[in-house]
Amino acid sequence: MADSSARLELPDNEGARALAGGRGENLKLIERRLGVQIGQRGNVLLISGTAEKVALAENLLVQLQDLIQRKYPLGLEDVEQASKVMLSDPHAQLRDIFLDTIFVNNSNHPVTPKGFAQKAYIDAIRKHDIVFGSGPAGTGKTYLAMAMAVAALVERKVKRIVLCRPAVEAGEKLGFLPGDLAEKVSPYLRPLYDALHDLMDLDRAGDLIERGTVEVAPLAFMRGRTLNDAFVILDEAQNTTSEQMKMFLTRLGFGSKAVITGDATQIDLPSGKVSGMNEARQILHGVEGIRFCEFTDKDVVRHPLVQEVVRAYEAAQARKDAAEAARRAIPHGERMEKV
Repeated sequence: MADSSARLELPDNEGARALAGGRGENLKLIERRLGVQIGQRGNVLLISGTAEKVALAENLLVQLQDLIQRKYPLGLEDVEQASKVMLSDPHAQLRDIFLDTIFVNNSNHPVTPKGFAQKAYIDAIRKHDIVFGSGPAGTGKTYLAMAMAVAALVERKVKRIVLCRPAVEAGEKLGFLPGDLAEKVSPYLRPLYDALHDLMDLDRAGDLIERGTVEVAPLAFMRGRTLNDAFVILDEAQNTTSEQMKMFLTRLGFGSKAVITGDATQIDLPSGKVSGMNEARQILHGVEGIRFCEFTDKDVVRHPLVQEVVRAYEAAQARKDAAEAARRAIPHGERMEKV
């Protein structure tokens, strides 16, 4: 394909600097992701490469500049995710995704979706009372659910937030840990505390927890309760049993929402135990008011290497499954002869 070029003139030098990033890191990232070359002279960008890629890069840069003009605090992570969005759909409108502010966090940075899957996820939470979000680590399932919960609390749409996880890893060893039950399970709830503290001031979060407006507890504490006017999040749901998932879902009262998050590839249940999250997908599929959202490795929003790690492990598991399937396909007698 013949090489092509484009000249993009930006409104001013300040906007050009914001678009380029420190030491031009944003432009360098776009060069790597889209396979183009970008030169900068003041407020003018010169793009070269194949015609298709130049057009894509120009469209991306124009839309990123539009976000900057709308006061969006563009960072390297945003450029990374925006590049993914444009590569998957060259006609995508970034402002429809990146300007959908859920909440402004403790660092005064807007929490927004970073791709199609995240946008669909938060839209589902807005429209449905029970939402399942499943996929690999780093896709923002828990963090976005937490941001939606805090926003609902601040806007007085709910009166409290309830955050819970199954403490599967503790098992029988729980009794050997020091402290009372709350202290024993605290390490398993730490990720929920971390997300909460990132969204709001530490003192405010502590005050809400102390007053019971925000409750962080192991799943076992949910039994026998009815949760009205609450935003409830169940994290690590792949480690719930069938009975625990049914128990959790039937806690929901009037004026409440529940978001269930998990990763089906990281099940720590004892052998023979069915994951309550996986079973719920089969049982509840098609039930009105319940939505299932799926994330993939393409939706990872952590360090770019996290996506590569996820892909590498998935490929290794696929090879392992294929080898096991091939082994089982060999008749038993032939396997004995080879031995």
